[in-house]
Amino acid sequence: MEPKKNPKKDLTKRSFLFFQIGLVVVLAITLTMIEWKTYDNDAIDTGIVNLDMLDEEDVPITEIQKTPPPPPPPPPAPEVIEVVEDDEDVEEVVIESTETDQNEVVEVEEVEEVEEEIGDVPFAVIESVPIFPGCEGLNTNDERKNCMSQKISKFVNKNFDTGLAADLGLSGINRVYVQFKIDKKGNIVNVAARAPHPRLQSEGERVIKKLPKMKPGQQRGQNVGVLYSLPITFKVQD
Repeated sequence: MEPKKNPKKDLTKRSFLFFQIGLVVVLAITLTMIEWKTYDNDAIDTGIVNLDMLDEEDVPITEIQKTPPPPPPPPPAPEVIEVVEDDEDVEEVVIESTETDQNEVVEVEEVEEVEEEIGDVPFAVIESVPIFPGCEGLNTNDERKNCMSQKISKFVNKNFDTGLAADLGLSGINRVYVQFKIDKKGNIVNVAARAPHPRLQSEGERVIKKLPKMKPGQQRGQNVGVLYSLPITFKVQD
């Protein structure tokens, strides 16, 4: 009679589980062998210090010398007072009187008058404005101012190329600010302009430099330079 196997004791049912356990054990052993490190005993520094290699350092003995304090300065010599006998003649200093009376004539040296140089004066406050050609017959300073302003504005409107702004692609109202000086001889100098385009700036300077020579302005009776500012305004038609 053949012995029968107990179905509850059949190990073949758990063969896959045992296989997984064996595989995990083998992997753990393999990983441990890979990570295992060994060291050569000769390469390990034990850190032992050889005391014989240290040299004894000789510390020099310093001697403290006591320096005596400097001697005190000698006392000052006593002042010698010279005694003058009463019989000795002493020269007296005579002080002359500086008082004068009304009858004494005092001479005064001639004093040269130094003429003070006056700098440039703005057009708005000049005592005597420069005279533009054609304004000679006017009497008051205000009349000559108005005449000069009108003459300059008329001259600029006639000679300024307003079509230049349209050629440059500008539109609307444009302004060119010009400043110049009428020097002591009546010439136009130091012309400077500011405009939205360099060509307009050059045009403003060109027109002002063409202004005629004027009679120079005066301040306290002297010919002086007069500063003049002029805004040139024109509109470009779209």
